[in-house]
Amino acid sequence: MSLTLSDRRRVGRTALELPVLGFGAAHLGELYQKLDEAQSQATLEAAWDAGVRFYDTAPWYGRGLSEHRLGGFLRTRPRAEFCVNTKVGRILARPVDPASFSTEPWAGGLPFEVVFDYSYDGIMRAYEQVLQRLALNRVDSLVIHDLDTLFHTPELVEFHTRQLLESGTKALAELKTNGDIRAVGVGNNIPGELSRKLGEIDVDFAIIAMPYTLLDQSVLHTDMQQCLDRQVGVIIGAPFASGILVTGSGAGAKYAYGKAAPQVQDKVRAIEAVCQAHDVSLPVAALQFPLAHPAVVSVIPGAAAPGEVTQNVAALAIAIPPQFWSDLKAGGLLDPDAPVPER
Repeated sequence: MSLTLSDRRRVGRTALELPVLGFGAAHLGELYQKLDEAQSQATLEAAWDAGVRFYDTAPWYGRGLSEHRLGGFLRTRPRAEFCVNTKVGRILARPVDPASFSTEPWAGGLPFEVVFDYSYDGIMRAYEQVLQRLALNRVDSLVIHDLDTLFHTPELVEFHTRQLLESGTKALAELKTNGDIRAVGVGNNIPGELSRKLGEIDVDFAIIAMPYTLLDQSVLHTDMQQCLDRQVGVIIGAPFASGILVTGSGAGAKYAYGKAAPQVQDKVRAIEAVCQAHDVSLPVAALQFPLAHPAVVSVIPGAAAPGEVTQNVAALAIAIPPQFWSDLKAGGLLDPDAPVPER
């Protein structure tokens, strides 16, 4: 499989088409470490110069910092040349006590508190805020963000889901009907929780972060199949599993935004052995793997430095021998039914 940034895929049943590779802007919000302005802008410059034209961000990323940085860059570029996806469900507000406020879990970020609100008014207010932070008067798509048990208790999931169904979906439908956005998506982090969302909410695509990567295909026969059956496009967030599939195993490796557990490290080491046997780069395999699934529209790896962006773009065109995928499946390291890239 040889892909380029000029390859585009349609998002569900909409007219929106996205490049197969985008830029995940969570690192601009200082995910694991602080990032100075010069490096953040150099990273965005490198992405643009390499041909990247699809950008994914969110109010949560650095509590608004990611959107500010991305918008500051994109406002000087021709609007017709790029697509932006951001998210709703969170409003940013002044903390009750600014002097003692912590921006955790972000290493840096901006000093704003998060208020979850999936109601009509909450989504419209979030939409207005993201436009201002991005310095744009429209975005291409909006995602219902983090409505799952990773961020809420089961009781709050129920409460916010009622908010969304009673009035929030009306806001998103209005924005799409009026042409303010071109597609509506839903985010998902937890295996199995997407199925309910797709049964209750009419969306064009889903961002699936973590449960479908080279390391984990636990939603292949559930969420991924349901998206395919419903003609819901899939954007793969965190194709590097939040770190370990680009850094490799070892001390400090990150998985699911935390320290990689021993069993995760063991599996990655086994995958690395197959990579070494076939002279295949682990990050290249991780980036190309999800794009073989027929539901997948795009992958959006993050980057915190210019070289990381150029490596991601270059990875699209690198040939991987078919035997590599066969050996992963034979070793029980890849679901035997998982679609794999064709050479």
